[in-house]
Amino acid sequence: MKRETGGSPIGHIHEVHGPVVDVSCRWMPPQHRNLFTYNRDCLYNFEVYRQLDEKKVRVITLNPTAGLHRGQPVYDSGGQLRVPVSPGCLGRLVNVSGAPLDGGDELEAVDFRDLLRPSHQLHEMVHVQEMLPTGIKVIDLLCPFVRGGKTGLFGGAGVGKTVLIMEFMHSVVTLHQGVSVFAGVGERIREGHELWHEMRAAGVMPRSLMVFGQMDESPGVRFRVGMTALTYAEYLRDTLGEEVMFLVDNVFRYVQAGSEISGMLGRMPATMGYQPTLLSDVSELMDRICSTARGAITAVLAIYVPADDMTDPAIVAIQTHLDTRVALSRGQAGQGFYPAVDPLNSGSRIMDRNILGDRHYTIAEGVRESLSRYKELEEIITMLGMEELSPADRRIVLRARKLQRYLTQPLHVTAQHIGISGQSVPLDVLLKDCDGFLTGRHDDVSESACYMRGAMEN
Repeated sequence: MKRETGGSPIGHIHEVHGPVVDVSCRWMPPQHRNLFTYNRDCLYNFEVYRQLDEKKVRVITLNPTAGLHRGQPVYDSGGQLRVPVSPGCLGRLVNVSGAPLDGGDELEAVDFRDLLRPSHQLHEMVHVQEMLPTGIKVIDLLCPFVRGGKTGLFGGAGVGKTVLIMEFMHSVVTLHQGVSVFAGVGERIREGHELWHEMRAAGVMPRSLMVFGQMDESPGVRFRVGMTALTYAEYLRDTLGEEVMFLVDNVFRYVQAGSEISGMLGRMPATMGYQPTLLSDVSELMDRICSTARGAITAVLAIYVPADDMTDPAIVAIQTHLDTRVALSRGQAGQGFYPAVDPLNSGSRIMDRNILGDRHYTIAEGVRESLSRYKELEEIITMLGMEELSPADRRIVLRARKLQRYLTQPLHVTAQHIGISGQSVPLDVLLKDCDGFLTGRHDDVSESACYMRGAMEN
């Protein structure tokens, strides 16, 4: 599809180096301007990243560069990158430009919105200290989500970040009648295809929007696809008044794409090879996720931890923006405890008696204390056996082992794979069950009876 040129070209292509294109211009376009060209009815979008001299700019392509050649005319779009928005975006799968990837018709735009919008002014933001229940026991109890806040799912490869993301999409539709916007940043094509079909099978696609920037695409696409999804989330919040769950899988690939672009622009790398603009790149995405008087965007961000190193500069930069930290553990997964949330290394800023209330806070601290004491005693048990423990410690260990298994849960999105129906547990039922474990009401229940179930009464 050709775009209207609106006049003579701004310049022409001078050089092409992979996804980097140098453009000779008659006048200097500003940073982040959207330039474009076309060839054989193929549209090529560019984003201006650097002004090389008084006549040339360096741009990053948002399309494959096959077909581009020196001397090809380049046109000015007149603004930044924009995407079409409309209520009909729900239920769709689109790319970084808002074009359909699901084989459907083009979105019927009621408006166009810039991708790089400034964050809201401080006086427009609403400070929310309210829990958003998810129906997932270990999260609601020990690291509750903040409505309108940002939650990070930290973990290496294969510990269940994407599965939890899918479950949250299911929860926000079924529990809160909200909508979810999913950004697949650097998603593998196979994973993206499977995720789309699983979301349709789970029946949540009509209230969801999925935006993919795939692994084989330009780093410019992978760097901007999160902004595209966030633009749609802001539209759903501000214009349609929806409760929005914004999900990204994963933020580390967003940082990697920024690092690739930085190298292509010739910038000197900073700590551990990351781009010198690491902190501002992360802030550019995070600062736009907020609550206003019109509604809330609650963000859940999957974050790959390279080599399981939580001191990695990218991980540290991301953590500073988060309200809730959910650490996924290989140890938990290795023991068959799913979701593989490490209860002792996860937490939330609203884990406060004045926000959650005395009952929730007291029970959560009791569970954490019990699990912590069990972890301290594990080495003694391994070497000497349970018989060498005092009666009080033995009682703590037996209750903690049951709590570990109770905090596992069959998820709705995995029901067809494991053959167990998914379960959501209301917060008041969860607190009642955990109080029963701590006070001994469930001492006569076997450990196996606590594993992979919903409420104890079910």
